[in-house]
Amino acid sequence: MDKSRKFDIAIGILFGIMTIILIYLFFSNNIFFMWAFQRHRNILSWYIRPLFIIPIIWSAYKKRVSGISISIFGLFTSMFWFPKPNITNPEIVKFLNFEANYLKSGWTIDKIVLLFTVIIFFVFIIVSTWTKNWKLLLLILIATAILKIFNSYLLTGKSALSMLKPAVAGLIICVIAVFVLKKKN
Repeated sequence: MDKSRKFDIAIGILFGIMTIILIYLFFSNNIFFMWAFQRHRNILSWYIRPLFIIPIIWSAYKKRVSGISISIFGLFTSMFWFPKPNITNPEIVKFLNFEANYLKSGWTIDKIVLLFTVIIFFVFIIVSTWTKNWKLLLLILIATAILKIFNSYLLTGKSALSMLKPAVAGLIICVIAVFVLKKKN
């Protein structure tokens, strides 16, 4: 294995560990959790998060472990990149309050299934891109967006519609990016 590949893997592992530490901190430190969720009320974080799928796909296409890992870290941290908004749509507040309470209410079977679903999503988009299985990649992206919207609506009702525009916009941009990448192939 050449030096650049070793460095790529080392950086990938470093950011993987940092992501795990961030997630641990997020769930174990209530002050950090609330601070992050206050900033997640900024709608810009809702629009930017799905866009991190594109560098994950690009990095998988280029077979760069570091790019995948850095992009996943960026996706998780982007929820608190923007300042806490002065005014927030009440439906967004309702949706995020439900999400925060759900996440902090302890581990249940449905949360374990959700955790594995998120992990499987990342594995599938990475593997389908790495192997250049474009149809599977598109199917995963579309199905995941639809399931996220549907599940959010089932859990929170009308307040889930507040995330509809960012989710659909992110999906459209990701699908376009896949078509552009496929065309390069």
